[in-house]
Amino acid sequence: MKIERTELPGCTIIEPAVFGDARGFFFETWNAERFGEHGLPTRFVQSNVSSSAQGVLRGLHYQWPRPQGKLVSVLEGEVFDVAVDIRRGSPHFGRWIGVVLSAENRRQLWIPEGFAHGFAVLSERAVFSYLCTDVYVKEADAGVRWDDPDIGIDWPIASPVLSDKDAAAPRLADVAEERLPVYAP
Repeated sequence: MKIERTELPGCTIIEPAVFGDARGFFFETWNAERFGEHGLPTRFVQSNVSSSAQGVLRGLHYQWPRPQGKLVSVLEGEVFDVAVDIRRGSPHFGRWIGVVLSAENRRQLWIPEGFAHGFAVLSERAVFSYLCTDVYVKEADAGVRWDDPDIGIDWPIASPVLSDKDAAAPRLADVAEERLPVYAP
């Protein structure tokens, strides 16, 4: 397993060791012992899978209170995956990273609690996997506008297909302070 730290402390790209031969391939998507050795999560409580068509953009989503850390990967296709630091008081508040995740590159992204998350589908279709550190709580569900100019994400698609909820999400500056996670150094 190869670990790559990003410019947003806590957000981590994980490249699993892949073992292959003429029959196909095998790799571990998560191993508590190995993850723990690298300071990554060793406990998940919910697993989700979504399927989306090309041009779909999901996000930017988060939960507060009851934040979720997410280990994300692509089982089929390719996406541009984004994490945004939305923790009040963080020295990186409003900064984002973007990573291409695909079934071919098998990369994973660890997104800690306190970050908003979203992705745009680049391939004809994508099947996306999330391992979460807390369960979904409807009352804690929240979002930030995907094209917030103050964040300035350089999405690789111009006119994404959005849910009504995502199209109506507020800019980060318009989110009430009590609805944002708190930075804890």
